[in-house]
Amino acid sequence: MLLDRIKQYLDIKGISVSAFERSVGMSNASFGKSLKKGGAIGTDKLENILSVYPDISVEWLFSGKGSMLKDGKDNSKPTITTNPQEGVPYYDVDFIGGFSEIFNCQAAIPHNYIKIQGFERADCWCNVSGHSMEPKINHGDIIALRNCNVEDILYGEIYAVVTNSVRTIKILRKSKKPNMLRFIPINTEEFDEQEYPISDILHIFKVIGSIRKFF
Repeated sequence: MLLDRIKQYLDIKGISVSAFERSVGMSNASFGKSLKKGGAIGTDKLENILSVYPDISVEWLFSGKGSMLKDGKDNSKPTITTNPQEGVPYYDVDFIGGFSEIFNCQAAIPHNYIKIQGFERADCWCNVSGHSMEPKINHGDIIALRNCNVEDILYGEIYAVVTNSVRTIKILRKSKKPNMLRFIPINTEEFDEQEYPISDILHIFKVIGSIRKFF
């Protein structure tokens, strides 16, 4: 679908949905809602998109054929490599289903390595399961993660967190209780906000971005 290809372009370029909406004159969350519901997009908005992002190939946008970018180079296209010097390690596990095992087991090794322009700062990639962060991060996506500490948290940003009881991806915000953090989903129609003790956090990662699994 055309909206899926726009999302793919945004993921590859590292452009947030909210920044994209602002840049093309869409109302807040309108693109995300259309993407989730499989909706359409108006001709005027398409003209704005192609004007603001002139490197998008029109043929690719409408048909999915050819290169994403007009110059045909597609340097941003993800590739798989077995060389650790050329890519970021990818672990073939679901974050929610057993991600902590990667970092608690010294014997764990990457399945392969992902090379993609714009994600060089990531420490690793892994799978995503669940729907709480849709439409920004979808079930079956892979996410780029950068290891950080609680002190590094920028409230309002998305983090992957492993606690004593859960492994989850959420927006983190301050709690009224100084020893707690608020874990906020994007998909608030199906999922509720929760709070967890800061002391329970075992690992925390900044979610740099996500893309559809391409292999």
